[in-house]
Amino acid sequence: MEKVKNSLMMSTGGFVDKIDPFAKRASKKKQKKSQGSSRYVTGTEADLQPLPPLKVDANPQEQEELFIRKLRQCCLGFDFLDPVADLKGKEIKRAALSELVDHIATARGVITEPTYPEIIRCISTNLFRTLPPSDNPDFDPEEDDPTLEASWPHLQLVYEFFLRFLESPDFQPSIGKKVIDQKFVLQLLELFDSEDPRERDYLKTVLHRIYGKFLGLRAFIRKQINNIFLRFIYETEHFNGVGELLEILGSIINGFALPLKSEHRQFLIKVLLPLHKVKCLSLYHPHLAYCIVQFLEKDAALTEPVIKGLLKYWPKVSSQKEVMFLGEVEEILDVIEPSQFVKIQEPLFKQIAKCMSSPHFQVAERALYFWNNEYIMSLIEENNAVIMPILFPALYRISKEHWNQTIVALVYNVLKTFMEMNAKLFDELTATYKADRQKEKKKEKEREELWKKLQELELNSDQDSPPKPEKGSPPGRTAGSL
Repeated sequence: MEKVKNSLMMSTGGFVDKIDPFAKRASKKKQKKSQGSSRYVTGTEADLQPLPPLKVDANPQEQEELFIRKLRQCCLGFDFLDPVADLKGKEIKRAALSELVDHIATARGVITEPTYPEIIRCISTNLFRTLPPSDNPDFDPEEDDPTLEASWPHLQLVYEFFLRFLESPDFQPSIGKKVIDQKFVLQLLELFDSEDPRERDYLKTVLHRIYGKFLGLRAFIRKQINNIFLRFIYETEHFNGVGELLEILGSIINGFALPLKSEHRQFLIKVLLPLHKVKCLSLYHPHLAYCIVQFLEKDAALTEPVIKGLLKYWPKVSSQKEVMFLGEVEEILDVIEPSQFVKIQEPLFKQIAKCMSSPHFQVAERALYFWNNEYIMSLIEENNAVIMPILFPALYRISKEHWNQTIVALVYNVLKTFMEMNAKLFDELTATYKADRQKEKKKEKEREELWKKLQELELNSDQDSPPKPEKGSPPGRTAGSL
């Protein structure tokens, strides 16, 4: 009877919960709060006892067993959202992790085959977790401070231990590949979305070590990074670790063999170039620009599609992004071959002319700074017959009309350079520009006169037309004829 009563109470409680979602609101809030940190266990499970210290000169079999016991002890988690909860257990685990880090770095023969699964289990248990949602739903990485991981005192030591494990002379990739597999790498990549920059920095180093050690995982890692970027570009526009992943890619691209595979070219065109259109470009742009330049240094033939891609994604309303694009273009022009420059000079300098004419002085200034670059100046000089006619109208107009005197002074310097570069062409362009301006003024005057005539005709037609009948009067009669 007592069992029936208890089960009835439980089922009733569940039913009440369904019809009243606010019945246990307080307990739900408490559960949600625990998402701010790594998972934790409570009470007796976390009641740790210190184990004997590891010794270098002790019996190898006993030390291996003790090493594994310490690894298993470090699999227990704690609630770091409550700073005073289980302080003893937290300190025992911290000390054990610290000892493991030192031991694996200094002692030889520690990493034996039986320890591999235990090490990866300890690392996985501590690192792989559901990342908490941002405390601020309107979080702006450029303006707001990130939410730091509360369990970092333990997490940092786990990352240190993982790095020492991968870098140890005793580490054997042939054994490691049994436990560090595609599933493990996938979970590791998900952690790059952590808001904590300290964690992302460790992840960057760890992933780079794994990429270097495991040849069989390289294609998989590149493919998964590709997927993360595509989801970021076309779906979420939010992923905290884009900059770190691009930083890893920079060194990976640097190691690509020549000639480049079709897969790598596609990655450049279909993934790296579209990354320029995301709103938060400033968070990762230096690393992105570095990757682009690395590709061009590997294969100069990619210059034309890259420049066309940049022009396709050129910002229309963001001056800050325009300045970044101009900086990247200068980096590309620094490594461009003269034969490739000829192919892209017309569309590129049409865009540069627009930037020089920008009312935003930083955009105009950044475009005009190209003339401080000796290599770019040499390319312009070699192709002045093509470039000068594109830029001259914009430069002449800016020299007369721009509101910012610094920009006007820079434009005068550019015009002076063009005059010294090709005086004959400069005179021809000046004469042509003035003639075109005269034609424009003449057309404008004719247009104004035409408008005046049309207005006069409209006034005359209004005066000649018969008066309209007043409201309520019969058709054909005026109010005065009644």
